[in-house]
Amino acid sequence: MDNRNAKIGMVLFIIYLAMYGGFVFLNAFRADVMEMTPIAGVNLAILYGFALIVAAFVLALLYGFLCKSDEQGKPAREGDK
Repeated sequence: MDNRNAKIGMVLFIIYLAMYGGFVFLNAFRADVMEMTPIAGVNLAILYGFALIVAAFVLALLYGFLCKSDEQGKPAREGDK
């Protein structure tokens, strides 16, 4: 079970890493794009930053849901009580 959880965690980490990498790439090489104000005068850098925070929260909830034990209340390992 732990190996499955590790794989799920790695996949979700790679998804977040790609999102964060896009943010860093845009800031480093296309700063003019980050200066755009698509919604209510708020620039794209701020919107993207908030989106990263929300995405981290959603991915954490997804990880918790996907890694939840099938048998609630039972110890994860035989030695745990």
